[in-house]
Amino acid sequence: MDKQTDAGKEEQYMQERRRSVAVVTRGGMVLMEKVFCFGRFFHLLPGGGIEPGETPEEAALRELKEECGLDGTILRPLAVQYRRHGAEYSFEVAIPEDAEPVLGYDPEEPADAQPLMQVKWMSPDELSETDRAFLWSFGLLNVDGFFEQLKKNSGGEDVQ
Repeated sequence: MDKQTDAGKEEQYMQERRRSVAVVTRGGMVLMEKVFCFGRFFHLLPGGGIEPGETPEEAALRELKEECGLDGTILRPLAVQYRRHGAEYSFEVAIPEDAEPVLGYDPEEPADAQPLMQVKWMSPDELSETDRAFLWSFGLLNVDGFFEQLKKNSGGEDVQ
């Protein structure tokens, strides 16, 4: 498949979907997934498509269970990003204090071509600038402690 075709598929994926993601934090870390998709590796929040008849909240919790093996509870909505033909919803989600993620699966992908490579707790500082930008757009600044972390990491400059 040529790059133009991949780029077109990626654009369609980004603009024409209804998705929900779970923002799960612990001790200044965020639960992230390392994926291989569209010919490159990057980090994402656990989440995926909203199925027919499913609420965005239900989708976020189902995806967290499928991809990370975790049961969660919605604490509150964080952000909605409107796309050309859909929207992406993000929710702050709590999990039990002793729960640890395990690599799950994407049921929409064949077993021998899973995009999920790893699930782990990460500091925003460990992520690429591009991956970090997605975290902020999903409302991470509204989660307790992360605005302060961003402010501290800005070298003491005022963040407005």
